[in-house]
Amino acid sequence: MQTRPFSASFLLVCLLCLSSQPALAKKMYKWVNENGETIFSDQVPPEHSQYRRESLNEKGRVVEVTEEAKTKEQQAVDAKLNALKKAQEKIIAQQAANDKVLLSTFRNAKDMEASLYATLQSLDAQRNVAQGNLKRVEDQLASQQKKAAELERNGKKVPQPLLDEINQTEAQIQVAYAEINKQIEKKNRAKSEFEANIERFKFLTQQNADPSKASDPAAQAKAAGEIGLYACETDALCAKAWASAHEFIKANATTPIDTDTDKLIMGRAPATDSDLSLSVSKLDDENKKHQLFLDIHCRESSLGTELCDSQKVRDIRSAFRPFIEAAVGK
Repeated sequence: MQTRPFSASFLLVCLLCLSSQPALAKKMYKWVNENGETIFSDQVPPEHSQYRRESLNEKGRVVEVTEEAKTKEQQAVDAKLNALKKAQEKIIAQQAANDKVLLSTFRNAKDMEASLYATLQSLDAQRNVAQGNLKRVEDQLASQQKKAAELERNGKKVPQPLLDEINQTEAQIQVAYAEINKQIEKKNRAKSEFEANIERFKFLTQQNADPSKASDPAAQAKAAGEIGLYACETDALCAKAWASAHEFIKANATTPIDTDTDKLIMGRAPATDSDLSLSVSKLDDENKKHQLFLDIHCRESSLGTELCDSQKVRDIRSAFRPFIEAAVGK
């Protein structure tokens, strides 16, 4: 069926006629085509089905709205936004769970400091064991090398089994050094995490007599900053924040931006273990206000997972909100 645009007055006449003949009344549709023409018809041709349209009753009132069909590209962006929304909810839930554990496990900061001391002592003991193993294999290597040197001084050829033992011992020394470095890193990480938890505990309890009820707005704001979340107070500030989010990604990501819409800025997927791909999405909170959420992606590998769990990534995430606030002039 061929459709043609009608004027509003013509539509009114049609609707009045239809209302006087209820048995013959049909549902009317209203939409705007690609030329900006407003069309009224009792049928929607297939070639116009993708447009946003309104269903009108016999009195000309809108009774139903069918939104414009989305392209594959728009559907892909929506899928990414939904995934980021879930990631945001997961991080927020994890932050809340961590806070709950802190507040239910420790009575005060001194308890946490004592626990940190005990943890560091335990890690030092493990490192001492590793250093003892290193000293043992170094002495073993020295003995093997001395035996080989004596044979060479006496004009004798060093037997292959002894050479193999020397090579094996040298490999054991490298393993021992790696274990010591691992213990040092483990201690530094534990110290850093404990110190961050102690500061978090102090913050959560500083204005609350009952730590279990530590949920004041300041605490919530600090938690939002730690997970990379910026809440827009006005549309104007949100526009400035969105522009500065591009700069933040360019400054901190190692992969270029390959998705850039009015709701999503996303970098290309990580290609190496050292790559950091950043994305910022514009999402709505429970009050329908915009908020910008930063997410960080690493390569799906053991080293990539380690990178995403590192202090470097935590620092990038916690720097997002201050960066945006400085950019918008707050």
